[in-house]
Amino acid sequence: MRRARKTDAPGGPVSPDALLVFHGDVRDFLAPGNRADGVVVYPVTRRASIKDVIESLGVPHTEVDAIEVTDGGGGSGPESDPGPETRRAVDFSYLLAPGDGPDGQARTRIDVRGVCAPMDLCAPAPLRPVPLPREAFVADANVGRLATYLRLIGWDTRYDPAARDADVARIAREQRRAVLTMDRALLHRSAITHARLVRAQDPFGQLVEVVRFFGLRAPGAPFSRCLRCNGVLAPVDKAEVLERLLPLTKKYFDEFHRCPDCGRIYWQGSHHGHMRAFLERLARATGDDWLRGPPAGPLP
Repeated sequence: MRRARKTDAPGGPVSPDALLVFHGDVRDFLAPGNRADGVVVYPVTRRASIKDVIESLGVPHTEVDAIEVTDGGGGSGPESDPGPETRRAVDFSYLLAPGDGPDGQARTRIDVRGVCAPMDLCAPAPLRPVPLPREAFVADANVGRLATYLRLIGWDTRYDPAARDADVARIAREQRRAVLTMDRALLHRSAITHARLVRAQDPFGQLVEVVRFFGLRAPGAPFSRCLRCNGVLAPVDKAEVLERLLPLTKKYFDEFHRCPDCGRIYWQGSHHGHMRAFLERLARATGDDWLRGPPAGPLP
């Protein structure tokens, strides 16, 4: 356990500390000296929301599943559980202020519990009482290949490499989407309620991580979305796209789909075997049969 840096409050002595105890993999976001036991002694020198306090210690609020407060003590570490009869659940608006606790002296204990997989985006949770209407995502510029892979297996995923953090947050709020990113600062924005701070470095590992974390299940609707713009593909008569096809494509293929948004054309071309191998690899990694049933659309 290490103490957060402590300074005197203007006009008087430092107020009592708060004891924050982090549970689960959110400990990984703390300073190195706090990760082993997840305990941080935090000096309460001013009024601050618990959201701001948690994020000042490096943990995005989107990674937190529950916050429990025990006034006046409750033990000094994760092994000393204060018990359900003395703790109370609070939300991100809970305020810490100088003088908290009986007589302004007793230490307040705050247990911060990380989100556990699988996270159900469509179910209410204590810190997220308004669920998302569907499993839909918006990815930022750091995870562009992940966005393509999610579209490949059929999940609605917005992605614009030129989008700024403010744009991603706005899309998440207005369209009710979960954010996928490797940018911790992005997830400090209050407009973002559901998200995953992606840990894996390689795109396939990121896909496996997201599938497991959100409990996405096969077969979904593989090959049903445009890999370029996320539009839902629709069948199109060969005659309508004939002038856009190369000679060998005209000769050997008769079934085509087109993206109604960007106009890109798809058919079951030479990549068919590669894409099937990709889904087989995903099946092995997740234990779910992503090849179950016929593809919902053509292969690019």
